[in-house]
Amino acid sequence: MNVYCTVRPVTPDDPRVPALLAAYHLRTEAEKGVPVASAAELPPAYRAEALDPATAFAADTVLLAVDEADTAVGLVVLTASHQDGVPEIKRLWVAPEARGKGAAAALMDGAVDHATRAGVPAVRLSVWLWRGRAIALYRRLGFETVRPWDDRPGLLCLEKPLRTAAGSDTPARIERLAAARIRAHAPDGLAALLVDAVDGGASLGFLAPLDPAEAADWWLTVADEAERGARTVWTAHGPGDVVLGAVTLVPGDKANGRHRGEIARLIVHRGARGQGLGGRLLAAAEEHAAGEGLTLLVLDTQTDSPAERLYRRAGWTAAGTIPDYAADPAGILRPTTLYYKRIGPLPRTE
Repeated sequence: MNVYCTVRPVTPDDPRVPALLAAYHLRTEAEKGVPVASAAELPPAYRAEALDPATAFAADTVLLAVDEADTAVGLVVLTASHQDGVPEIKRLWVAPEARGKGAAAALMDGAVDHATRAGVPAVRLSVWLWRGRAIALYRRLGFETVRPWDDRPGLLCLEKPLRTAAGSDTPARIERLAAARIRAHAPDGLAALLVDAVDGGASLGFLAPLDPAEAADWWLTVADEAERGARTVWTAHGPGDVVLGAVTLVPGDKANGRHRGEIARLIVHRGARGQGLGGRLLAAAEEHAAGEGLTLLVLDTQTDSPAERLYRRAGWTAAGTIPDYAADPAGILRPTTLYYKRIGPLPRTE
C-alpha cells in the first residue's frame, strides 16, 4: 500500500518517538555485528535516547513522517547548532514497510528546510559506509564528503552548504501527488510549468507555442493514469504552493517487463533552475521505483540537451542515440539518446 507522507515537527516526548528510535538503534547494532534484543540492552548513550528522548533531544528538533492514517512511519533529528554554527542530522529511520515511497527523502527535506530557516550556513551528518542506499540519497540531495569530525572506523562524514543569504529562497518541497491533487493543479500550476518548458525549447512531445488548455488537458489525462496506477507524479513546490517542477514514473505494463519503469517528463521551471530540483525530483522517482521492486529504469532525452548532464551525474548510462527521432518544439527533427539505470538494493560495503 502506498504511503503519502507528511513531515511535521514534534516534541521529543511525543509517545511515537521512543519506538522509532529503538528500532533505529536495534537495527544499527545488528548491522555492527553486536545485536541486542531490546532497547534496555543498548549501549548507554543509545539506551538513553530510546528510553528518554525528551531528555536526550531536549534542545533539538525531532521530525516525524506520518501517513494518511496519522501513523508514524519515520523519524529524523536535527540537532542544535554546534560551536561552529552547523547542526547535524541524526537518526534517520523509516519503518521497513514504508520504505521506497519517499519517506526518507521527505524527512531529509524537512530537516534541511528547518536548518535553512534557522539561518545556519550548512548542515552535516555521518553515515556508516555499509549504508549504500542512504549514502546515495544524501549525495543526490547535495551532501559532500568533508574532513571527519568523528574518527570511528567505517563512518563517513558529509556536509551540505545552505543558501541562507537574506532574500534567498527556502528549499522547495517535493511532494507525491494523488490524482485529486494533479487535477487541482492541472489548470494553472502544472499547465504553466509545461508551457514554460516547451516554449523554452524542451523536447517533451509538444510543439511551441503550447496552448495552456492543451497542457492542462495533458495533465488531466495524467491524473486519470495516476488514479489507475499507470503513472506516478512528483512535484516541487515553492512559497505559496507554486509548482516549480515535476517528474512522472510509468511502470512497465507488459508481462515480461514489469521489472522496469520509465522516467517521463522531468521538468523544472526556467525560473527555478540551478537549485538542484531536477536531481531531487529524479531521486524521489528512483527511490519509489526501488521500493516498488523495479530493478531497471529507462528514459530518453534530446541529445546534447542540458538534461543529459543531470542524468549522467545521477548515474544513468547512455545506451545509444537515434538520429532524427523526434521534433523539437520548433518542429526540427533532432537525435534522441536512450538512457538506463539499474536500481534496487546496493551491495553492502564491508
